[in-house]
Amino acid sequence: MSVWHALVLGIVQGLAEFLPISSSAHLALTPLLFGWRDPGLAFDVALHLGTLLALAWYFRTEWIALAGAGVDILRQRAVRTAQHWQLVYLVIATIPGAIAGLLVKDYAETVFRAPALTAVALMVMGVLLWAADRFARRTRVLGELRARDALLVGLAQMFALVPGVSRSGSTMTAARTLGFDRPSAARFSFLMSMPITLAAVVVKTPDAVAEHGVSLPLIVGIVAAAISSWLAIDILLKYVSRYSFGIFALYRLVLGAGVLYWLSRHAG
Repeated sequence: MSVWHALVLGIVQGLAEFLPISSSAHLALTPLLFGWRDPGLAFDVALHLGTLLALAWYFRTEWIALAGAGVDILRQRAVRTAQHWQLVYLVIATIPGAIAGLLVKDYAETVFRAPALTAVALMVMGVLLWAADRFARRTRVLGELRARDALLVGLAQMFALVPGVSRSGSTMTAARTLGFDRPSAARFSFLMSMPITLAAVVVKTPDAVAEHGVSLPLIVGIVAAAISSWLAIDILLKYVSRYSFGIFALYRLVLGAGVLYWLSRHAG
């Protein structure tokens, strides 16, 4: 893989991971559309190391507070404060995705990466995102999150194993359906991505290193993913405080339709 390819894929990963447009879809489709060799799921997940670094830095204040809450829970053997409960809810939201990842990991690396399936998932999730954002009530804030909400948003995250669904898209859609305002839906989506991203990086990065080595392209891709991830988080949190998710839903529909058209022209 060239440095240029790795740079492009890193930028794509970082931007698409937190915008509700599916990073896995873009990482699967970019090599296909440009005629590049698909670097594989292991390389895609290795790029998540950059995403992880951006998450850790952007939300560093929250992570320090949550770490302190975890220590308090272990010492007191009780969940008492709002910070304690937020940590518990993040754990609850992470469990469904972790279980699904273990059960269907082979499909995620093969069947689920089919371009036609990715295109359909982009379009279907685009409609669901638009509908949830347009018709759901919008009064709840992150402090009103409860265990049931965390579980339902966590269940939505399971579907992100299919490229095109989007982890951020599915979790934000679920949160909006449950009545959370856009900033709260986005913030919880970002926070809950940390554990699942960390697990994926720990499991898959050694495979990427074994295949590609600790090479310049891999390093460039990770750095590019970190910078673009930080920008995507910052931009989206500011954007949703004023505007709807409609532009992302429209983008998903256009991209999905474009991929299906491209596939029909290149069939056979």
